[in-house]
Amino acid sequence: MESIYNFTEDMLKEYWLSKGEKPFRASQIIEWLYRHQITSFDEITNMKKSLIEELKQDFTLDRLDCVANQKSKDGTRKFLFQLEDGNFIESVLMHQEYGYSVCVTSEVGCNMDCQFCASGMKKKLRNLEVKEMVLQILMVAKLSKVRVSHVVIMGIGEPFDNYENVISFLKLINHPLGLEIGARHITVSTCGLVPKILEYANFDLQVNLAISLHAPNNKIRNQLMPINKAYPIEQLLDAIAKYIEKTNRRVTIEYILLKGINDSIACADELATVLHGLNVYVNLIPYNEVAGKPYERSTKEDMIAFFDWLKKRRINVQLRKEQGSDIDAACGQLRSKHMKS
Repeated sequence: MESIYNFTEDMLKEYWLSKGEKPFRASQIIEWLYRHQITSFDEITNMKKSLIEELKQDFTLDRLDCVANQKSKDGTRKFLFQLEDGNFIESVLMHQEYGYSVCVTSEVGCNMDCQFCASGMKKKLRNLEVKEMVLQILMVAKLSKVRVSHVVIMGIGEPFDNYENVISFLKLINHPLGLEIGARHITVSTCGLVPKILEYANFDLQVNLAISLHAPNNKIRNQLMPINKAYPIEQLLDAIAKYIEKTNRRVTIEYILLKGINDSIACADELATVLHGLNVYVNLIPYNEVAGKPYERSTKEDMIAFFDWLKKRRINVQLRKEQGSDIDAACGQLRSKHMKS
């Protein structure tokens, strides 16, 4: 049997048509799964019993097993889930002024090997299925007793390395009869897979795009992010410009500040130069230090100086408020710790 959480509305329409039923049954199922969050098909009240029996024969209603749950002083919560095959993934719930946001994992492990990141310490084993991404939101909401209003796909893995499943996931969580998370309340982050950025420009939902840049030039970015050797900054910036031209949407530039590596005023000035003229928003991020990695967080003074210089150069920028620093907040930390224990 297949998990029904892997099925988009279009796939469910095909399922019902193959049964000789009207395709509107697909919308009914979406509503029961995500609006009512049923735990048994028997809870469905607007379908004939014979149809419910067919659902029970063809589909499963899965759940994730929560094996760890950390809560920060600032309210940030980190969850470690075990999958059916025994692998572990992480999700993070953050309380923002505008509501509750969940950071979703897209892969088991990561092959991008960003040098400062805990996720890349464990190589990619496989892509997550659609159900395993959807269930992160459902389980976090249920365990925390909150309504999730925003989603960022910035957890373990490179979302564009699992492109088709991520696109199906986005359609499901945006569905008006489902979780109904607005497209502009969803952000997908990539470390710079240029062909997929160009493909994503044709996606019909207005989901936000974030680019993990973390350096103003190829020399530093090659040191930090091996993906830059395949797609150097010039190619990446060209893809961003084409994406903006096609979608007329602003792109977020993620920039983790690392002490003595990318946090100088010279780096800030160079960053302002390469981003000049692009409709972008720079998100400066304090580094959550990772055991076994040689990188340190920039000093508060250097972070403020970097921020001020970008403002002086008329770059739209914010210094992200730190969240979850007293727990294993950095991507992959909790998973790595659990796998060692």
